[in-house]
Amino acid sequence: MLRSVRQRRFLIQLVAVLALSPAVWAQEKPGVEVQTEDLQKATQNPVASLISVPLQNNTNFGVGPLDRTQNVLNIQPVIPVRVSEKWNLISRVIVPLINQPDVTRPNLGVTGLGDINPTFFLSPAKPGRLIWGIGPAFLLPTATNSILGQGKWSAGPSVVAVVQPRHWTIGAVANNVWNFAGHSDKPAVNQMLLQYFVNYNLQKGWYISLAPIITANWQASRGNVWTVPFGGGIGRIMKLGLQPVSLSAQFYGNATHPAGTSPWSMRMQIAFLFPKLSKEQKTKMLEKELKQLNQEPR
Repeated sequence: MLRSVRQRRFLIQLVAVLALSPAVWAQEKPGVEVQTEDLQKATQNPVASLISVPLQNNTNFGVGPLDRTQNVLNIQPVIPVRVSEKWNLISRVIVPLINQPDVTRPNLGVTGLGDINPTFFLSPAKPGRLIWGIGPAFLLPTATNSILGQGKWSAGPSVVAVVQPRHWTIGAVANNVWNFAGHSDKPAVNQMLLQYFVNYNLQKGWYISLAPIITANWQASRGNVWTVPFGGGIGRIMKLGLQPVSLSAQFYGNATHPAGTSPWSMRMQIAFLFPKLSKEQKTKMLEKELKQLNQEPR
């Protein structure tokens, strides 16, 4: 009963977000289409020169024998910094807030902060057709409860590669981390993450997105190593007032997953976008402001 109520609530939120978006876009000024196309590609590129603050909510259904629901809200700011004429350094930090249900007793669970996952990519400031980045990934034992984290300091390499032909954005990001310190009574960490993404950009800010996150826990027993989801969803670039945002909703089923974990999940995200204006855009804005000043009565 509780699970069906939660599902209905999320579906109502999804419908409301997508239904309201045409009304917001109807208020946009001419010329916003070009800016939207630029934002679509920048938002879908993990190493773009775009500051963004995504709030990604993952609801994992059917956990354990009691069919419980786990919820993970990831706060994951992406901040690019120009370190030289040729290179950008992009930091991506995932801060998870987790509601972990007790799989043996109904209506019980733990809520708190999980292990924070910062990743840094060094990427060419002026990339070619292939956009790429490489750097370290870390897993910090910041969990407020032992159930919510792994209790180990871990690190490893991370790499991203992206191509963006016309309306498409196709790429992947991958990392593998190993523990190097932490609680001795906790299991060793050796885990891989691979997220491939395929986006097709439509008109008026809409896009179709497939971005499943494949994970492998190399320390797990046979049959419990892989989590392999399939699925996708839709999204839209729009404005809430003056603030550009990207809204998306996706659904995934796990073709394989460790025993007792979720067989399917829903991902809803709002990303606040802070694009950098080009010299041309700044010039146009300045010319517009000067024109308005000249037209004001003296």
